[in-house]
Amino acid sequence: MELVTEAVAGRRDEARHCAWCGRRLPDGGRIGRPRRYCAQPCRQRAYERRAAVQRGGLPEDAVVLSAGELADLQDRLFQLRCAAEDVATAAADGAARAELRRLADELVDTARGLERLR
Repeated sequence: MELVTEAVAGRRDEARHCAWCGRRLPDGGRIGRPRRYCAQPCRQRAYERRAAVQRGGLPEDAVVLSAGELADLQDRLFQLRCAAEDVATAAADGAARAELRRLADELVDTARGLERLR
């Protein structure tokens, strides 16, 4: 029983993000079902997307991206690869610990930006 309550408490401590726009959800501490969206417009856009997917005959778990969203995702993936290559190159060249730390922090920031799909 202790492991279950620790796991639930750990999930509550994790930052949650809006299922539509990716913004961080406020720490509610409310009782009940956790929020999925930051605001009503995000909830509405998600509903519209689900309805459009159902009308189009796509499976429910299909991900639909516009050309702009796909280009943005590809750009962010390229930035992540470049940041990882910078860390690898600096390590191979024997860079100082402070420089490696700075590059690793940039890599983490780039990866966090990539987590947001929209």
